Amino acid sequence: MSNKPLSEHAGLRARNVSFGWDHTPLHWLPGDPFATHTINVLHLLLPAGERWFVHVYKQVLPHIRDERLRADVIGFIGQEAVHAAAHDDVLPHLKRLGLDPTPYTAQVDWLFEKLLGDRTLPPGRARHWWLMERVAMIAAIEHYTAFLGDWVLNADELDRRGADPMMLDLLRWHGAEEVEHRSVAFDLFMHVDGGYRRRVRTWATAFAALVFLWQRGARFFMENDPELRDGKASFGQFFRAGQQGTLPSTSAMLKSIPTYLSPAYHPSQEGSTAQAAAYLASSPGANGGVRP
Repeated sequence: MSNKPLSEHAGLRARNVSFGWDHTPLHWLPGDPFATHTINVLHLLLPAGERWFVHVYKQVLPHIRDERLRADVIGFIGQEAVHAAAHDDVLPHLKRLGLDPTPYTAQVDWLFEKLLGDRTLPPGRARHWWLMERVAMIAAIEHYTAFLGDWVLNADELDRRGADPMMLDLLRWHGAEEVEHRSVAFDLFMHVDGGYRRRVRTWATAFAALVFLWQRGARFFMENDPELRDGKASFGQFFRAGQQGTLPSTSAMLKSIPTYLSPAYHPSQEGSTAQAAAYLASSPGANGGVRP
């Protein structure tokens, strides 16, 4: 954990990005379909999830009384919309390679649009309660997207294993922006509500949902991969990949739990804005879309 001051702040803006997938193989991490597909779950979850973020945040804008935070939230909305579109663009490529993600993405869409969507609640306390619950859930989810962003920026093993440069650039551009805006969701939650019991409750909901959806997505990809005869996904594979550096380590993920639940937690204590900014300045996809 860094000793970066809580006042560290970067103005947020959506970037025009461009990625091309014509030369990206199905197993973009050579010889490692499990790590490839575990990371590929991002393409399944993020488009629907980040569109949901945008939808909820547009509803909460009238509740923001701090102008700098309002500007940050608007920048966050712009970045998340671009993230959703960029990951969405990978899905047709996977389908062309023989791996149709539609059955899984339909379930994810239902989760965010129906289960976590707007409910027919009367104006007043119930509707406000549901809005605050979702704002708190997004803060918890953003804790993990920032964790993953920091991990992928420092995942040198992916380079050593010969990961496809285009996919790696997409992941690191996105990861860098997650680090860049890592404090916005938490600051917004603290501004409009900040209740510790709600923070713990919604963390538990978000964490359980992410674990469930991620393992389900990895199994879906492995079982439907046309290049595998009997594709399987297991926790043991995940644990070993974490030890090898091709996925986040189990121990690091477990340590992130008490970090978020600490009353003294603030996202600016983790990750590096300077590192994120340096990558964003050099990312081919975020600077003209030239293939690495």
